[in-house]
Amino acid sequence: MQLLNYEPTLKPDDMLSIIISSETPDATIPFNLPAIQGNYEVGNNQNGIKTYLIDNFGNIDFPVLGKLKLGGLTRTEASNKIVTAMSEYIKDPSVNLRILNYKISVLGEVNKPGTVPIESERITILEALSAAGDLTIYGKRDNILVIRETDGKKTYARIDLTKSDFTTSPYYYLTQNDVIVVEPNQTRMNSSVVGPNLTVIISGLSLLTAIMVIIFR
Repeated sequence: MQLLNYEPTLKPDDMLSIIISSETPDATIPFNLPAIQGNYEVGNNQNGIKTYLIDNFGNIDFPVLGKLKLGGLTRTEASNKIVTAMSEYIKDPSVNLRILNYKISVLGEVNKPGTVPIESERITILEALSAAGDLTIYGKRDNILVIRETDGKKTYARIDLTKSDFTTSPYYYLTQNDVIVVEPNQTRMNSSVVGPNLTVIISGLSLLTAIMVIIFR
């Protein structure tokens, strides 16, 4: 099944780590710039190598090669494109490309709402919910909202975890910056309505009781 080979595509605002290697390490030096150049610091990762932010047009500015359009490509396709361009300068180059700011947001009726950083660049909706501590007892499992931005446009999808065919949804595998919203079930909604008004109701009954005591004294 095609979904098993799912790989996210690169998007604007993705922060990339790109490390070039070859049998002749000295030849890769111009392409593996340090995180600190001169008196200023550029984006960097744990390897101390410069990182690259994909701009709104899907491009990065890479040393020697100049502008490279990587937006819309999978990580494998982007690596192959860089290898092809690099072959003019280095014999048998290899590219290690990673998305450093790959993350998913999980909101609503989960035990640990917030941002979930992703290390593997491949995560399912079940794994994201698990990382958020799973749904609370008030979470609706049959109407989970997934918000995704593609080419500057937001799309919305509803996932029903109670049906087995949700694994065939194009939203089963999440992509970077997806937002999952778990809506409250009717029990939670009822309690949220009663909760704020309970004090008012009790106060009103107390006042009514006091008035009745005064009247029938």
